[in-house]
Amino acid sequence: MSTLKTISDIENIKGKKVVVRADLNVPTEGTTITDNSRIERFAPTAKLLSDKGAKVIIITHFGRPKGKKSPEFSVAFMVESLSSAIGKPVKFIDDTIGEKVENAISSMNDGDIILLENVRFYAEEEANDSEFSKKLASLGDVYVNDAFSTSHRAHASTEGITKFLPSYAGLLMEEEIDALTKALENPAHPAIAIVGGSKVSTKLAVLENITKKVDALVIGGAMANTFLLAQGHNIGASMAEPDMTDTALKIIDEAKKNGCEIILPIDVCVAKEFKANAENKFVGIDEVDGDWKIFDVGPKTSKMLDEKFANAKTVLWNGPLGVFELVPFDRGTNELAKTVAKLTVEGKLTSVAGGGDTVSALNNAGVESDFSYISTAGGAFLEWLEGKELPAIPPLRK
Repeated sequence: MSTLKTISDIENIKGKKVVVRADLNVPTEGTTITDNSRIERFAPTAKLLSDKGAKVIIITHFGRPKGKKSPEFSVAFMVESLSSAIGKPVKFIDDTIGEKVENAISSMNDGDIILLENVRFYAEEEANDSEFSKKLASLGDVYVNDAFSTSHRAHASTEGITKFLPSYAGLLMEEEIDALTKALENPAHPAIAIVGGSKVSTKLAVLENITKKVDALVIGGAMANTFLLAQGHNIGASMAEPDMTDTALKIIDEAKKNGCEIILPIDVCVAKEFKANAENKFVGIDEVDGDWKIFDVGPKTSKMLDEKFANAKTVLWNGPLGVFELVPFDRGTNELAKTVAKLTVEGKLTSVAGGGDTVSALNNAGVESDFSYISTAGGAFLEWLEGKELPAIPPLRK
């Protein structure tokens, strides 16, 4: 069971003014939304509150207006998509606090939904200013946080407001934390994590924490090159962090003490230049010469991974195995993604993935709908993997 206070715990919700923090920071080209996922995944929370007769007051951010009212960062353009996803009309108010907002709220009927202007138009939001938090809190009777992806930020609308209103988790927040808890804190074993990326230095805390939680850790991306280099393999002209080789060896030692197997490539796909369909070849990890660069894992590694994953019960994925954005360097990531997706669909394992590149990589492989759970959070997902307490979460616990 969830340890969070949720919407179902709010008493006498009908007629209450509910301030809801969403993350509707959608990708756009001009004012055209290129990916509606965040709106669609938030919509059930707004709909449920409205159906229960609450007056729903939505707060979100968009882009980086740096504390200034900037028309190009207005959230007005979201109203149509939001209304469509919720299945009810949403009214836009072009401010976040003040008389105009208060008047709009006072004229709301039960079940009405309004969207306030970009909360980051106020510098006090990111400063977590107490007076600004009070002003946000004064708009409602109850606060609901449905923005896990901003929960690693102690901002006025995520953490400050909880000091002044009874606070609860929305449906998406509850779903996200339950999925991550099952995958990292209480996984079914054997549990395998995949961590990819370009630098060991940026994922150091993730690697150190995850090796305490899982039975095996697959290291991919250019990060794997640093580990191979640390073990004495020649990586040619591949991207790596030579100053992190000692750290890589320490991670391997610590993992061994924790009973976690570190899995590195046994063969790789190399090319001399980074471009689509560049001349490439598969070689063993001791056969990378001169100006050749590693851009993906090889077929022997893929076969080995398929065998490792055949018995897994939990898979946690953050980061691709290779430079998946270009053919043919997406092969390794695509093959493993399809293997994990197939085992998930067959009911043999639980798969949880997150992080921007990871979501894009799974979309590229065409398997995003076959994973048990895909997190849209970036920084918050990483900090959770690091074992950090996200500042916006404790106020939502029972």
